Amino acid sequence: MNLASRAHRGRVLASCALGLVAISALLLGLWRPWAPLPEAAPVGAGDAAMVVEPAPLALPEHPVVLVFGDSWTYGSAAAPFTHGYAYLLGGLLNGESVVKGVRGSGYLKPGLDGPAFGERIAALNPGLAPDLVIIQGSINDRLQGEAGYREAVTAAWDALAGLYPDAAIVVLGPAPHELPVGDGTARIDMDLGELAAARGWWYISPIEREWITPENYLDVIDVDLGRKHPSTAGHQYLASKVAEALSEFGGEPAAAPVASETDPEQ
Repeated sequence: MNLASRAHRGRVLASCALGLVAISALLLGLWRPWAPLPEAAPVGAGDAAMVVEPAPLALPEHPVVLVFGDSWTYGSAAAPFTHGYAYLLGGLLNGESVVKGVRGSGYLKPGLDGPAFGERIAALNPGLAPDLVIIQGSINDRLQGEAGYREAVTAAWDALAGLYPDAAIVVLGPAPHELPVGDGTARIDMDLGELAAARGWWYISPIEREWITPENYLDVIDVDLGRKHPSTAGHQYLASKVAEALSEFGGEPAAAPVASETDPEQ
């Protein structure tokens, strides 16, 4: 082999060696055996909303029903206020109501007669042991904005579930005090519905069920002295609609409306 051929062969071998080094470096960079393997994405990551099928609602023959909420639960505009829907509901379920309603309160907004939902839940009697908890509302957060709202709801519901671990919990969403339904109220309804579905809790949406429509609005809502709260007849109507919804979840059919002894929160 002459000198020119040897030189050419050397250049070819050198090029091949450099190519192998480059390929090895690339593969090593991609493999990186010393680096931790990437973790798998959690199940459900990227999903719009998680849904857990609620268990059928099973109540004892004479249930104790804790109804927690805002002015609608308080009985505003009912005459007397103990004829509000929350007071009637226990009788409709052949049990008794314990009513905890604070006017003007919400998950973010403190009320006229007490703090926001989270602080109020922390003050509930742990020895009450209700069979069913209805947590209602609230339209009072409609002007508070969405920042921190879901976090406040989650914290309040965690506390409620921890306080009464043996109780069935049903969320009663906001009912419109005026029509058409405002954007803030619609957002709250959507947020609460999604959060309840993720927990496997039953959710009642008066908006989706169209309990209050242009046709019955003035029959349900007292727009004068009641300042857009349900009238006495409106509260009775709402109590029957809530009882009807509960019966769909596996509870007993509603009985005739009867007022219950309660512990109203003033």
